[in-house]
Amino acid sequence: SVSHIKNGIYGELFAAAMISAAAVCDDIPEIIRIGLSFVPTKSRLYEGVSAIIENWKNGMSREDCFGAIHSQWDEHNAHDWCYTISNAQIVTAALLYGENDFSKTICMAVDCGFDTDCNAATVGSILGMKNGLSSIEERWISPLCGQLKTAIFGMEQVSIEALIDKTLEHIER
Repeated sequence: SVSHIKNGIYGELFAAAMISAAAVCDDIPEIIRIGLSFVPTKSRLYEGVSAIIENWKNGMSREDCFGAIHSQWDEHNAHDWCYTISNAQIVTAALLYGENDFSKTICMAVDCGFDTDCNAATVGSILGMKNGLSSIEERWISPLCGQLKTAIFGMEQVSIEALIDKTLEHIER
């Protein structure tokens, strides 16, 4: 832990497990369940994500689901804006209501507000891992020119193709 405790760490586990599961699982609800299996069941994060899943299962509309998130959390409050639970709920809802559509899902994650770049990156990573590069529209790919710019010392710019190859190498192990 550098800057996170409890739910912040659980949120990292949740996201990492979903991305990993997406490499071998085609079912979004199952991917979310796998991610949630790495979160302590007595945590507020588990409770918050479980509530989104239950609402979705019970037929709650997308608008009502995102409305419920907004009624519980205030994105204009510095704490709620970057809080793990509210953002994990947004990620979960976008994945469930996004109908496996990359563009729809990442736009839904952004439209809700809160930590927009991280939420879009998380759902985009999950769907990209699950469905492969060919499922991502060219309009999202071409502006990158095959390169990823990072803030990592010594790796300020790296080839996306090289990163894909490295990821696949790890998956095949």
